[in-house]
Amino acid sequence: MSPTRHMPAVRMVAATAAAAALALSATACGPSGGGDAGAAPSASATATPEPGFSVPDDLKDKLKQHGFDLDKWKHGAWKNWDKDQWLRQAQDFVNPIIKGLWDPDRMRKADRTAEQPMRAHDLSGDQGVTDPEPAPVAARQAATPYAGSVPVEGKLFFDGPQGSMVCSATVVTDPAHPGRSNMVWTAGHCVHAGKEGGWYRNIAFVPSYNNKGLTASLLRGASEKEIAPYGVWWADWAETSPQWISEGAETGGQGSPYDYAVLHVRPESGATGKSLQETVGAAMPVDFNAPAVPDIASITANGYPAAPPFDGQRLYQCQDRPGRLSLDRSAPTEYRIGCTMTGGASGGGWFAKGDDGKPALVSNTSIGPVKAGWLAGPRLGKVAEGVYEGVSKKFASR
Repeated sequence: MSPTRHMPAVRMVAATAAAAALALSATACGPSGGGDAGAAPSASATATPEPGFSVPDDLKDKLKQHGFDLDKWKHGAWKNWDKDQWLRQAQDFVNPIIKGLWDPDRMRKADRTAEQPMRAHDLSGDQGVTDPEPAPVAARQAATPYAGSVPVEGKLFFDGPQGSMVCSATVVTDPAHPGRSNMVWTAGHCVHAGKEGGWYRNIAFVPSYNNKGLTASLLRGASEKEIAPYGVWWADWAETSPQWISEGAETGGQGSPYDYAVLHVRPESGATGKSLQETVGAAMPVDFNAPAVPDIASITANGYPAAPPFDGQRLYQCQDRPGRLSLDRSAPTEYRIGCTMTGGASGGGWFAKGDDGKPALVSNTSIGPVKAGWLAGPRLGKVAEGVYEGVSKKFASR
């Protein structure tokens, strides 16, 4: 059995609060291909904040400390993935808005999923309680428009050393702002590369991406409204587990039991007066006390699978009764379901009904086999709850 991780990763408290206040105007976008190591194009204009935004001195100072120039960053310096310049610590996350970077064409062409095969020995030996491998469940397309059937789901875009990359993500509730959440749940490896890397860049969430479920051919030349009906929302803060930062890897499933992240986002278009939750009309509660596997009748996984035979343009779902997967006796046991979704589905929300009969998010896609047939995701507990509450509290007074 040789599973693969379905997307990238991230660690505890990620983005800089100061980054939340920054937006850059760009007149041109870089190529969707990625890491021009050492690239630092010359600047010809001064970064200009959007109306209602400010660039506080402490942010400028912080970026300078890391050797970043706002103007050069806007014009492509973010493509420099020199290891010494690739920020990895929680407090070092910076994700300034580059307006227009994620245009419809660049979003449509982003298809890298950073899949890597899990080594065969990772599922051998005495690693804990693991149920028999589930039978594959064919992924089915979600009903369109997605804004009506699964309004909390969307697609996550970001840049890494290999190019433009994709994941899936879910709008979740914010206890500090009932009914007005700007929080998004995804996988840790969708925002941070784990123990061998750092934070990915230009992280942005598009709720109800390709709302009408158009095919890839029909999406060519599609308008921004067709591809991003609720606009583009940039992460101005992120948190993940310390375990993902210290243990997460592209191969082997290391860190998978803690492979989750929470983002706080803001609209690229500037202040609209409406939160993300108000804009899409929904947010999913998160259950950090979800029932054990024997007590869950069914889990529904959501995502935008991008690796063949899928193309990343449409939202799919799988529904199955979960089993248990243990990669390490000392780590929490994960949920596993039969599902044919591939890379790109990573980070997508897993929903199950609670004691009140209402659905809640209980996990997210983390890993799957090389030949798609099942998916596994972390069971959320105290560590996950701490990540979630950390983001909520960070913005409680804003």
